[in-house]
Amino acid sequence: METNNFSTLGLWTLASPNRLLSAACCPDKDLVVLISRLGGRDRLSLWKIQGSRTWEVDVGLDEAANTQISGIAWSPDGQSIAVAHDPPCITLHSIQDGHRELTLPIKLDGDLQHSTMRLTNLWWFRDERPLARSSIPDIFKRNDVITGSAHSILHVLPLLDGLQEESQTLTATDIFAFQGTQTQASAPKKELPESIKRWPTLTTNLGAASIAANQVPNQPQSAAEADHVNKNSILVAADSHGSLHLFLDGTFSLGTLLVAQGRPVVSLIKNPLNLQFYAHLGSLDTDEPVTYIQPTGIELPLLSQRHGRDFAFLSSSARELTWYIIRVIRDMHNAWFGSESVNGARDLGPKWIEALNKRQREHSGQPEPESILDLTCLLITGRASEGLADFLQSAEQMTERSIQKWETTMIDALVKLRDLSEKRVASACQRLLLILEELKGWSQLPQYSVFGLQLHELEACVEMAERAIIISSWLSAIVRQELFRFKEFISWLRFEIGRSNELANPPRYDILEVNNYFISGLTGSSIDKWFTGSLPTFSLQDLGIMAGDDPLSRVLQRARNAVKDPTQLEWQANIKQKDLNNLERNLDVLVQELAKCCSRIFDHAAGAASRSAIVSCPDSITSQVPVAKPGIPSDRLQIRERIIALDKEGLQYLAMWGRIEQHSFLCIVRIRSMYRESSGPPQLEVALLECTVGDVACELLEAEFFDDDSLVIVYRLPGQESTVGYSDLGYQELQADSYVKVSAREDLIQDAVKRWRQGQLVSARLPISRCRELDGCKDGSVHLAVNGRIGRRVACVLDSQGIAVEAYDLEGDEDDMEVEPGNLEKDADEDAT
Repeated sequence: METNNFSTLGLWTLASPNRLLSAACCPDKDLVVLISRLGGRDRLSLWKIQGSRTWEVDVGLDEAANTQISGIAWSPDGQSIAVAHDPPCITLHSIQDGHRELTLPIKLDGDLQHSTMRLTNLWWFRDERPLARSSIPDIFKRNDVITGSAHSILHVLPLLDGLQEESQTLTATDIFAFQGTQTQASAPKKELPESIKRWPTLTTNLGAASIAANQVPNQPQSAAEADHVNKNSILVAADSHGSLHLFLDGTFSLGTLLVAQGRPVVSLIKNPLNLQFYAHLGSLDTDEPVTYIQPTGIELPLLSQRHGRDFAFLSSSARELTWYIIRVIRDMHNAWFGSESVNGARDLGPKWIEALNKRQREHSGQPEPESILDLTCLLITGRASEGLADFLQSAEQMTERSIQKWETTMIDALVKLRDLSEKRVASACQRLLLILEELKGWSQLPQYSVFGLQLHELEACVEMAERAIIISSWLSAIVRQELFRFKEFISWLRFEIGRSNELANPPRYDILEVNNYFISGLTGSSIDKWFTGSLPTFSLQDLGIMAGDDPLSRVLQRARNAVKDPTQLEWQANIKQKDLNNLERNLDVLVQELAKCCSRIFDHAAGAASRSAIVSCPDSITSQVPVAKPGIPSDRLQIRERIIALDKEGLQYLAMWGRIEQHSFLCIVRIRSMYRESSGPPQLEVALLECTVGDVACELLEAEFFDDDSLVIVYRLPGQESTVGYSDLGYQELQADSYVKVSAREDLIQDAVKRWRQGQLVSARLPISRCRELDGCKDGSVHLAVNGRIGRRVACVLDSQGIAVEAYDLEGDEDDMEVEPGNLEKDADEDAT
């Protein structure tokens, strides 16, 4: 037999030991993922099949944590990698540079938070259901948005101004470096509030939330413009306690589904025609871990309707709006009070007064000079005290440059507060109010009762959103007043400086407004109340607004009376104004509380898909525990699985191999009708293969299903890699009464060998179709990852030390696959982009 039927794509040596998982090969690109460990933390690296490394990143969330990768899964579009961590967490990484796009926390209930729970498996299922096409074309381009809903209204509203992301901040090196010489520094970490972290969301779509997106160079296109391959896909993570953690589109948390307590999900199958899953459970109650043959059915009826995705759409838009409001208020706070890198405008007035007090203490010797009184006296009488006159003539703070800087900083800050509060915060709260009002309607309709929306909780959020709109508009009015007073104060200050230097111009200021700024703006501003204090709880009546429960007829009658009696339209000189100074108006605290309440509501409602799931666990699983027969230790028995989807049924193939009584066997099991409704025993067909090549026994090291026809195996004779056809083997059907007592996968190969010895089964030799001798991996075990997709038919082998990697093309041969190295690199570059 020809031993070099596979052409070599790459052979390289790694600097440190790595791990190769079975899902390491990218489905639609010539890329492979390797896992290394450095300093007690796992690192993820992406390699081209030819052997060049594209990137390497640290996937840990906490620099001091001891993290370990327990599984990976590729997104259906091949642009993201889902990574399961231990401690339990899931992160999504971009294949472009490996940066962390999103962190999906694993929610634990009760005592599981402090247990030894860990993630065991990770799957990402693509939605392959046929699209329902209507005979009526969507001429209005509604994109499946219901007319009159919150999103249909948001669609026609003007977009809110976009915010610059923290990761887009340019450094001095980026600005002044020559083209192409910028260094790629690690992006700063964005510390999200806990309410935003736990808020379930789909892929970011700012346009749906009526927010403009700021595009930067080399940034991937937005979710609205991207391919919808990931739409309706399901990311599933299994843990060691028997629960499944579900995520719609790989990002939106659907809650935690407990399949069977203490029985982890070893393998999971999805019916491509609907949202039915079939889980093979394991058992940890025995000395050796075993897996049930009969699957457990899982159905998600909520996702088969549009309600589930509509709610995910609302939750995502509400999160984007809330996070937008939080960031805008943070920018307002930094502009007024300052931050670590920016000085706030709020402290300029007190600093100026402190400098004046210091100068007056030098002249008068008084420990507490009355600076405001002296300024008022100067404003009214035009006469300044000795210390104030000296300060106006010679102080550093009185130079034109200092006054100009003070004026520019204050005006910029006040204008920013005015515009952000009026045009962004209030507008964003109005858009959030639309979504909350729609959910209020959902809470009163029976078809949405599965979400568990509570009317009183939504009404509380609506009241806080309305209160935030009022406070934002109120802040805008106060800022306008303060801006006018400050400009009058600066005009007066310039007049006095010029008069003290005998260069005075005619006064152009309002003496009353300057005096008001002395009292409420220079040393302490009323704007502070919008960022300090407790949670606002005022009502409309507290603001002097009449209750809105008057009937329309009564309101119209009052209007008619006012028209008939002209005296009611005259100016009322003695109108009593409402004192609002005692009202709390901390906008920052109010929005934070609104975010917490909304996050709690959406987080609970998002778990409706898991709460309404239908789990059909066979009686054989709940009533008995399978006991694996002694013969092959669990660490020596290897099992691989593949599902072939047919029209109305599915074929499940199991490849099991091990050594029994000095003989090595490869057992292929075919299970028919996986997508069945009955709970009866499955129909099994078995093919037993002796691990021999010619007349020489070989050692089977590793195997992986390649496609619907071939199985890739690595055996030692010495080490070779081969493909074995498994679809047309001579399968022999087992009668139900002969295997109904065998409930564990681990027992199948031993029962097959037993029946082979009794003459009930006929064995065959390995039907090797093509093979190649490995260039490395001469000793020890190996790790194998394959990609049988058409056009990407490759296999990667890693030796037992995790150092040597070999990549082979399993479709071409040496004659027709000879390509220049430059072309390989060019093709790989095209695949990686």
